[in-house]
Amino acid sequence: MRPLELAPRAALAQALEGASYEVLPLSGAEASVLVHVPRDVPLTVTTTEARGLAATLDLAARLRRGGYRVAPHLAARLVRDEAHLADVVAQLREAGVDDVFVIAGDAPAPAGPFPDALSLLAALDRAGRPFASVGIAGYPEGHARIGDGLVERALAAKAPHATHVVTQICFDAAATARWARASPLPVRVGVPGPVARAKLVRISAGLGLGQSARFLAKQQNLVWRFLLPGGYRPDRLLTALGPEFALGGALAGIHVFTFNELAATERWRQEWLARLADAA
Repeated sequence: MRPLELAPRAALAQALEGASYEVLPLSGAEASVLVHVPRDVPLTVTTTEARGLAATLDLAARLRRGGYRVAPHLAARLVRDEAHLADVVAQLREAGVDDVFVIAGDAPAPAGPFPDALSLLAALDRAGRPFASVGIAGYPEGHARIGDGLVERALAAKAPHATHVVTQICFDAAATARWARASPLPVRVGVPGPVARAKLVRISAGLGLGQSARFLAKQQNLVWRFLLPGGYRPDRLLTALGPEFALGGALAGIHVFTFNELAATERWRQEWLARLADAA
């Protein structure tokens, strides 16, 4: 990594200390979290179309019992009706989960009356806002299937129902920073963790055929980086984000897409924290 000035180093260290990790509800995920992830690292658990919401809720509850702060992804298009939503809320509240991340989801057709994140957010409001923390997705480089104007109008409409935004992966730190300055909510920057070249294939195999194709399409900017010798490391992106964190305000934290490479991700985070401490 190239040298960072003192203020960016301190700001980046603070962001890494408070980083959150994203986990896929695949086989072995819980055991890997328990072994490799400290209890003070917040987690999100994604929703896969093949397994539905049940696998996400189950893993979130187990990780919460394990001592983690965890936010399951609630995919609107997988919620069948208001009664189903009430059951989801009850399960999470009983498990002590106070955080959620609301998305539309990738299902080709909605299972009920919630075709997008906004409709589910509104339903949660009608239910009395049962969660203290509600995250929504942000797209610094736009959305592959939705026009820029519509994406930004959707963000503005969702913002009153949420507490923060997590960005999708963007390898342009300056573009992320510009987008974050205009965000109506605090922004946690989504960055890919260190990943091996075979990881996409293993993850894709566990998602089911249809969702696998959509997953690979969404990760097309990352695919070629997986083909580099030794895989991908986000060091260059993190270094570029340091000065932006030092400015304060727009960027509120880091969210790491781990692709379930939890041992490698935590080792990478600790290596960065050690280097930043040595350079202080």
